[in-house]
Amino acid sequence: MDGGHSHSGSRNSEEKQKWPVSSSQMVSHFATSGLSVAVATAFTHPLDVLKVRLQMQHVGQRGPLTGMGQVAVQVLKKEGPKALYLGLMPALIRSVLYGGLRLGLYEPSKYACNLAFGSTDILLKIASGAFAGAVATALTNPVEVLKVRLQMNANQRQGPMAEMRTIVSEEGIRALWKGVGPAMARAAALTASQLATYDETKQVLIRWTHLDEGFHLHLLSSTVAGTVSTLVTAPMDMIKTRLMLQRESKTVGNYKNGFHCAYQVMLKEGPRALYKGGFAIFARLGPQTTITFILCEELRKLAGLDAI
Repeated sequence: MDGGHSHSGSRNSEEKQKWPVSSSQMVSHFATSGLSVAVATAFTHPLDVLKVRLQMQHVGQRGPLTGMGQVAVQVLKKEGPKALYLGLMPALIRSVLYGGLRLGLYEPSKYACNLAFGSTDILLKIASGAFAGAVATALTNPVEVLKVRLQMNANQRQGPMAEMRTIVSEEGIRALWKGVGPAMARAAALTASQLATYDETKQVLIRWTHLDEGFHLHLLSSTVAGTVSTLVTAPMDMIKTRLMLQRESKTVGNYKNGFHCAYQVMLKEGPRALYKGGFAIFARLGPQTTITFILCEELRKLAGLDAI
């Protein structure tokens, strides 16, 4: 990627025309994505544990909600600091797979849209992001179910593989795809809002400010993307968690699907309940988005790939 900026425009257009590149570049493309998401996940995992605990408050009933700070204090008092890292191993495995696929499929999808429609405007960026997120989640849902189960169970004495066997033997193989519908909807909305917002914000900032490719541009763009994606996905995240933890919430009976879950939550707990854990989602997703994109851009530069 040496040589000055004079030919960067033509080089970019050449790159876009020949996207299906060598196998080593394909590996770099998915590896940089997966690694950047895994690092961001390692930093923000305690907030993910708190988010799940907040989303499971007062299941099936209305009541005063405990804030994120109080829940953190309760967890630390009763279960110790280790509890904030429950389910970390499945979370990291999922990050590498899901992150690699989610970010890794975005550009090929954009390339396909460019070939099909001769354009990559904001709607096609949203469609590309939605497709990448939905496919990545459908493939990695079992690891997400395992992670959420471990995060809720502080008394878990067995490891992730033993817990996986328990889920399959007690609830059947289909249990590993519990909540896959809302999870796919959430991931589609998350990836679409996150990547399309990031992509579009970068273009706007480059056009309207003096910023060029670099840390400050990536920081501003990723902050905007994190905020937008939190607002869009919080209710779907809540529904996904409830469906994946149905075994733990015996008081509720069974949610038939995502729509039934949303209806029951609004009916019994009030519309605001859909944003339970919303602040924790923002506190986690904001920094995670920022770390992911900044690190991904740096890794792509090192691997000789173009910026996102």
